[in-house]
Amino acid sequence: MILVTGGTGFVGSYLLEKLTGKYEVYCVKRRRSRMDNVKHIHGVKWIECDLLDPSSTSRALEESNPEKIFHLAAQTHVPTSFTQPFETLNTNIFTTLNILEAIRKSKLNPVMLYPGSSEEYGYVHEWELPITEENPLRPLSPYAVSKVACSLLCQQYSRSYGLKIVVTRTFNHEGPRRPEDFAPSSFAKQVALAELKGGGVVEVGNLDSVRDYLDVRDVVEAYIQAVEKCRYGEPYNICSGRGWRMREVLDTIVSYSNVKIKVKQNPKLLRPSDVPILIGSNRKFREATGWTPKIRFEETLLDMLNWWRETLRNA
Repeated sequence: MILVTGGTGFVGSYLLEKLTGKYEVYCVKRRRSRMDNVKHIHGVKWIECDLLDPSSTSRALEESNPEKIFHLAAQTHVPTSFTQPFETLNTNIFTTLNILEAIRKSKLNPVMLYPGSSEEYGYVHEWELPITEENPLRPLSPYAVSKVACSLLCQQYSRSYGLKIVVTRTFNHEGPRRPEDFAPSSFAKQVALAELKGGGVVEVGNLDSVRDYLDVRDVVEAYIQAVEKCRYGEPYNICSGRGWRMREVLDTIVSYSNVKIKVKQNPKLLRPSDVPILIGSNRKFREATGWTPKIRFEETLLDMLNWWRETLRNA
């Protein structure tokens, strides 16, 4: 049996697609969870659960009796963490702690995946590139701080109590279904809207930051391999090893369109502090699992643009 948290979200929906039909899959959801991403997925056993409630979390584990847990539930939007720091830290840290405590107090012995973030590395010097798992953590947002705390908790529970927890530091990943408040998806939606109008403006934030991008479909495959092959209680980078400047991401999406696009910077889209560059080394994870990304990011961006085109046409 497998238990997934955050299954109704962007990454979770792709993970459920991979797992259903092969395994008995339970997935927790809140009463107010939107099901748009998963309405086409059949065979999932849904458990209504508030992961901020220790009793509710323990009941979910008791009902699902999992051999594997994929803990994807989180507040994942970096800009939101600046405006809602308490909610971000509360949600991310205490949902994770409740799951760890529920496992520790039960007779269960599942393998749990905790997907941390490249944002944990924060400010990285150029001579530290590509980033390895030994690099210092210098988080630059409340979101990043919450992920550092959760990753360290998972490592601590693994070492102190013998819990079988695999920790990743996953770099940026995109694809169809990505919410529009993430930059590449926002670019794609604005271009698709401009096509409907015969031209338009794309509002952007910082186009100089550099990120290491993956396709979400490669990421969920990495997660599945991670729980099978990685050592417990230590971090693994999941990344491509190639950096994309945000301006390059925008230019690639615009190149897929024939309408006239103007680019305008919106000061409201700039963060109080922004990580300038994140490019990772996947050597440790690749050697442990044999995984390599298969989908070119140019293809990811085109798939995302086509998804927005279809979504807006059907709206």
